[in-house]
Amino acid sequence: MGGTRAPAPLQWPVLAVALRLPFISASIAPFIFGACLARSGVFHSRFFLGLLAAVAVHLGANLINDYADSRSGADWQDQRFFGFFGGSKLIQHGILSEQDYLRLSCGCFAVAALAVSRLAVLMGSVLPLALAAGIALLAWSYSQPPLQLVYRCLGEPVIFLLFGPALVMGGFYVQTGLFPAADIFFLSVPVGLLVTAILFANEIPDFPEDIAAGKRTWVSLTGQRRAYILYYLLCLAAFAAIGVAVARSLLPPPALMSGIGIFFVLRAGRILRQSYQDKARCVRSAQDTIALFMVVVLILTGVVLR
Repeated sequence: MGGTRAPAPLQWPVLAVALRLPFISASIAPFIFGACLARSGVFHSRFFLGLLAAVAVHLGANLINDYADSRSGADWQDQRFFGFFGGSKLIQHGILSEQDYLRLSCGCFAVAALAVSRLAVLMGSVLPLALAAGIALLAWSYSQPPLQLVYRCLGEPVIFLLFGPALVMGGFYVQTGLFPAADIFFLSVPVGLLVTAILFANEIPDFPEDIAAGKRTWVSLTGQRRAYILYYLLCLAAFAAIGVAVARSLLPPPALMSGIGIFFVLRAGRILRQSYQDKARCVRSAQDTIALFMVVVLILTGVVLR
């Protein structure tokens, strides 16, 4: 579908768009939060290797998702570039080829494999290799055959697991060398829910193109017009989880200050309710949901470090 057009020489601005670099905050912030839960006071070299692996897997998944959405036709339905949803459009505009995306993705996963291999040596355990292999397989299968989980209404649970429990518990594990207890899993829940909300907010304006390409997201459960309700539920569930964590003394009471993020929820939700078919307007809802995620995770990290 145009993925075979000769690409231009790869330059840094092009690479940054292909990698969707602004979104790596969704992997960096949860990993740092998990490491800070260890309360060890200083980041070890293991932490930086783990963070490198996490970011490399995230970037590899971004690239392979654009590759898969080009091959399925999802990103060819609307070739406008919005930055937050609908893909990078570099393939559609003839700037990079599908094979460029595939090669770059494999390169990112190779960097992650090298980082995790070194991490396993430092920790004296094969467990990091086993865990990383499972995470990488899930990230690859998110959009690639034979599973193509995002095409089967399973993309949102995968994102929750990868950007919530996997990253938060992973940060804790590499920092301490101890496998996380159930309390750390519970503290990862609001983080995972908020990243899922970012994904879901981005899926709403893309719904017609996704359905035309056979891509079933959670928007298909509600329909595009009522999808804002599920968006609200995801965000409110994240705040509820924080409240329960405070009640159980897993987080100190100042963690409730994260509730200021409700401002972003209300503004983004209003856009998704009133202008769900207006992609230009929905850019604002995407920005607000990312801001919500960052504000909440930064507050939680700050209160943990006090």
